Amino acid sequence: MGGGHAHPLYRDGASPIHRAPAEVKIVSLVVFVLAVVATPRELFWPFGLYALIIVGVWWAARIPPAWILPRMLIEAPFVVLAVLLPFAEGGERVSVAGLELSVTGLYAAWGIVVKGTLGVAASLTVAATTTARELPIALSRLHVPAVFVSVLTLMVRYIDVLSAEARRMRMARISRGDSPRMLHQIGATATSVGTLFLRSYERGERVYLAMLSRGFDGHVPAPAVGAGCAAAATPRQWTVALLPAAAATTVAAAAWVLA
Repeated sequence: MGGGHAHPLYRDGASPIHRAPAEVKIVSLVVFVLAVVATPRELFWPFGLYALIIVGVWWAARIPPAWILPRMLIEAPFVVLAVLLPFAEGGERVSVAGLELSVTGLYAAWGIVVKGTLGVAASLTVAATTTARELPIALSRLHVPAVFVSVLTLMVRYIDVLSAEARRMRMARISRGDSPRMLHQIGATATSVGTLFLRSYERGERVYLAMLSRGFDGHVPAPAVGAGCAAAATPRQWTVALLPAAAATTVAAAAWVLA
């Protein structure tokens, strides 16, 4: 995949979580998120247990909360949406700090915030312990269709290229006296976005034709084990890596039984 094998969300480390094959981390993440989503939002204690599971994985992966928490701000737009729900929903209402809020809206807001936060935290944990090279290989081992693996591989490879192109375009505008943060320049900003899209499309065509001329058949070959690629997961690794997901599934089942 060319240059570096890491991505901006990756935190270099040598913990057991880092060394675990990526396919078991992906499956564990999916099972964990499904358990969180399936939990009734009217209950509160299961989400505290889910948070403890994530914190335990952080401890095992040697990821300090101060490193990962700022990166969770990506969910801020969903939090803003959730804040509006208690005012917009109908039904039974309750007075909170002098405000009449919908009970249904409060539960909906709570569900969005807590489930979204746990999902983002779990996803960032996997991203922080998995290199960009490992992801396509893991998806291939999980029998994801080759076309999706190829798209993901190329996306990961060229996202940095497009980011650098966007930075160069912005620097060129600033050097010519532009002020990208000013509202009156929104037209120029929109034009830059369109230009970047066209350049990306043209670059993609050139790269694809170059790949075809070199015998590309739609399948990205996996690198040899040891060249930045861990061996396929053993049964023991599957068992150990799925412990957090199994714990989350147990909590979700208990929540439905006790609900």
